[in-house]
Amino acid sequence: MRSKHQISTLFLTIFLLLILGCNASPPRKSIRSRRPCKEMVFYFHDIIYNGKNSKNATSAIVGAPAWGNHTILANQNHFGNVVVFDDPITLDNNLHSPPVGRAQGFYIYDKKEIYTAWLGFSFVFNSTAHKGSINFAGADPLMNKTRDISVIGGTGDFFMTRGVATIMTDSFEGEVYFRLRVDIKLYECW
Repeated sequence: MRSKHQISTLFLTIFLLLILGCNASPPRKSIRSRRPCKEMVFYFHDIIYNGKNSKNATSAIVGAPAWGNHTILANQNHFGNVVVFDDPITLDNNLHSPPVGRAQGFYIYDKKEIYTAWLGFSFVFNSTAHKGSINFAGADPLMNKTRDISVIGGTGDFFMTRGVATIMTDSFEGEVYFRLRVDIKLYECW
């Protein structure tokens, strides 16, 4: 008799555990971590064509307002200029360091009142450390020391990545050369 009672108790316990296990809600995902899954720093070097430097130029004015031309950036905060670029990307701020890829895209000077631009570009990597591209877009209020633009996707090692890139003008020489430091923080990594 006692063994029947023990078997009944065992079955009842197992049955209750199964019911409780089935009714328990699945564990909820915790709130997404605010820490980046990947951080990188790169520099890109832009040498704008000025009519005399065609061998070294990495960017060119392809659109200008009626009062401008294609070799000198327009007055009034360069408003109306459209510039395309294919700039080397390096791991340090030396233009002559080996490039790890190219920054390819465009910027549009889009305000008369203040010195600002809108950027759309990709970092296309060709190094052994990284393969693929990272895509960026956003407003660039050039007078701010640091500016944030969106990381909106990528390919290869950076497939469908998202995050933020903080850009800072690291150096400039008149209106012919500038170097940007780009601190990339990726929050979605596949």
